[in-house]
Amino acid sequence: MAPPILILRDIDLSFGGTPLLEGAALSVSPGERPCLVGRNGSGKSTLLKIAAGMIEADDGERFVQPGVTMRYLPQEPDLSAYNDVLSYVQAGLAPGDDGHRAIYLLQQLGLKGDEAPAHLSGGETRRAALARVLAPEPDILMLDEPTNHLDLPAIEWLETELRSLRSAIVMVSHDRRFLSNLSRATVWLNLGETRTLNRGFAEFEAWRDELLQQEEDEQHKLDRKIVREEHWLTYGVTARRKRNQRRLRDLQGLRQARRERPRQAGDVRLSVTESGLSGKLVAEAKNISKSYDDTPIVADFSTRIQRGDRVGIVGPNGAGKTTLLNMLTGALEPDTGSIRLGANLAIATLDQRRESLDPNATLSEALTGGSGDRVSVAGQNKHVISYMKDFLFQPEQIGTVVSALSGGERGRLMLARALAKPSNLLILDEPTNDLDLETLDLLQEMLADYPGTVILVSHDRDFLDRVVTSVIAHEDDAEGAGRWLEYAGGYSDMLAQRGARSEPAGTNISNKAKATAKAKSKTKNGAKLSFKDKHALETLPDQMAALQTKIGEIEQTLADPAFYGRDPEGFDAASARLTIVMAELDAAEENWLRLEMLREELEA
Repeated sequence: MAPPILILRDIDLSFGGTPLLEGAALSVSPGERPCLVGRNGSGKSTLLKIAAGMIEADDGERFVQPGVTMRYLPQEPDLSAYNDVLSYVQAGLAPGDDGHRAIYLLQQLGLKGDEAPAHLSGGETRRAALARVLAPEPDILMLDEPTNHLDLPAIEWLETELRSLRSAIVMVSHDRRFLSNLSRATVWLNLGETRTLNRGFAEFEAWRDELLQQEEDEQHKLDRKIVREEHWLTYGVTARRKRNQRRLRDLQGLRQARRERPRQAGDVRLSVTESGLSGKLVAEAKNISKSYDDTPIVADFSTRIQRGDRVGIVGPNGAGKTTLLNMLTGALEPDTGSIRLGANLAIATLDQRRESLDPNATLSEALTGGSGDRVSVAGQNKHVISYMKDFLFQPEQIGTVVSALSGGERGRLMLARALAKPSNLLILDEPTNDLDLETLDLLQEMLADYPGTVILVSHDRDFLDRVVTSVIAHEDDAEGAGRWLEYAGGYSDMLAQRGARSEPAGTNISNKAKATAKAKSKTKNGAKLSFKDKHALETLPDQMAALQTKIGEIEQTLADPAFYGRDPEGFDAASARLTIVMAELDAAEENWLRLEMLREELEA
């Protein structure tokens, strides 16, 4: 491996006397792709800024190989000093950089360059900032939450673009799928210290859990040794006084080690306040449509949502996800068609922009509604400080105003408010924004146990796969604007059934169109079917039939209502296998169709 081009060693940093980083380290070699992971507030963004030279550590060493170029993507980009987006992006170029690449990236990201920064949405601001740091193709690219405010097509485009770069990339993100797809090493920041796994994020969580179990075992051994020593001093044989004094000193040393041993941060404790059961029917839409300024947002869409369903809504920013969500919950009337809501619905909502939070209210007022110091949660009357602790807020934050909270803290506050409200229908609009991985895990578990119905809008592919039972997806195709289709299963199941990935932002030609154009080009050049293609045409039908049979067998296994309760791991494995086999069938069908079309054109 090439020598590192960036080294952080023994980094210490404190804020207000409280240590944030203690002996932290980071090493980056050319082309390396480490990700920084850890709880909200653990110091990931701070360590990234130290690496970028934006913050100076209290102690430690920072080495950057001479001549190495860096670019840093902040969580909240500031474009206020620029007249338009293009000038902001070009300001990130160094002498000798290709100015045309800046224009190319803006086009790929769906921006023209003449947009005024003051009028940009959060997603557009993020896209402009990405173009600025990607355009120079630096030696080291540092990305702090690059997927925030991006829709799924933009996230998938970004993954493709980053894979093509030769730059080393250090990334901080709460998007599991993004980290799993791109990272090659994982740096875990915990209790101010860093531990490195020389494998990607996909293998991190099993490794972390093993380390935590080892530490717990060691703590248990230490506790048992202290108990034995205390028992010996109290009831043991007197023996020599010096020996007693030595063992007493040893015992005091053990107690000191236990006191000084780092303790893991507490977990968020999520519990939902349930209302009475809703009717079996939650919502039914029949041929609903909605347009704005003669532009179809939803066109002739129908669905039926029943109690216990977990429905995900996905699509590009601006496609109309929130409009569709509002119609399904009765908050917005369709132009045509009908919406029927079920009986006894009690709705709790987590809005995407946290707009329901009064920035001038204190944390206590936001949780109690300004009335007293008690919160009713899951049938229990809790003191507001106790409820705050469930969401990792400190008692001294009770008077903190909402505007002073971080993005992650505002996200936890919105969750606390939504879950305290009695409900049997949860509406979650981008619930994963700014939440750390551990809180996402707990939210997922809570939703799995929730007896009511969940409708959520999300760009987090992993969260969708873990939570939803069906996906309503925007279909931007030749059949017309405003088209939405519902697919069974999660996001990966939707891709397998659809037969193609969602279109990257700013792309003007689809993967299928590219394949068709390529096939036509070969035809014009007089190409013939190769032996391999002929063999595939002969064998693919049997392969597809075998895959269909296998799918039927797996679906029959999963249809057993007692299967999950009897063998949860087996159920998950079978579900994963079904997704893989369906994808294999889809690929085989697409390959057969491509070859059959090519054969017909050649024969013609």
